[in-house]
Amino acid sequence: MTDKTSFDFTRLSEREKYKLLIGTVVPRPIALVTTVDQEGRANAAPISFFNCLSAEPAVLALGVENHDDLSFKDTARNIRATGVFTINIVSRAILEAMNVCAVPFAPDVDELKEAGLTALPGSMIRAPYIAQSPAAFECRSYLTLGIGNSREIILGEVLAAHIRSDIVNPRLHVDPAGLDAIGRMGGHGYSLTSETFDLPTMSIEQWEERKRAMELRTQHA
Repeated sequence: MTDKTSFDFTRLSEREKYKLLIGTVVPRPIALVTTVDQEGRANAAPISFFNCLSAEPAVLALGVENHDDLSFKDTARNIRATGVFTINIVSRAILEAMNVCAVPFAPDVDELKEAGLTALPGSMIRAPYIAQSPAAFECRSYLTLGIGNSREIILGEVLAAHIRSDIVNPRLHVDPAGLDAIGRMGGHGYSLTSETFDLPTMSIEQWEERKRAMELRTQHA
């Protein structure tokens, strides 16, 4: 058994915890979140503290960081004001555009325009979705949890989805190769999802059969 280095999280600084978490909880999916402010101006921001938590109700989760002075960033402020947001999946094709959206522009700057992305009107909410994204989910704010002073966990109930027609079949299976989603690693690292494999979950009967086969191989070794 290999040696392990142990860390007492009660004694680590916020930055130290962050480095260990983002370096090991990988790859994380990336949400390019589009919102609008009360004047209807669009905003887009990439968030990698993001995942799917439930299918019924259909709930997606965002971990949105606050500014250093603890004020809300545009995404969190807009969601509070309008109660809606759209999550756009980041594919390899829009990776560079996503990186442009991460630039700390002023609130009145349209990140989508700067990144060369096209905003399409939402079908059920005010927040637009991105034409170039392979999949987008229109969400209504479901629950917001304050996590300390530095971050909010925002749960959104999915009201509508827009998925590129050539990557979803009539059985609602989404082609992962066509989706070509990008994952976030630690630091400035990213990962591709173009190499995938299937691993079906075994039934009890299948596990027992496999266990017996392994025991027989061990006996005859």
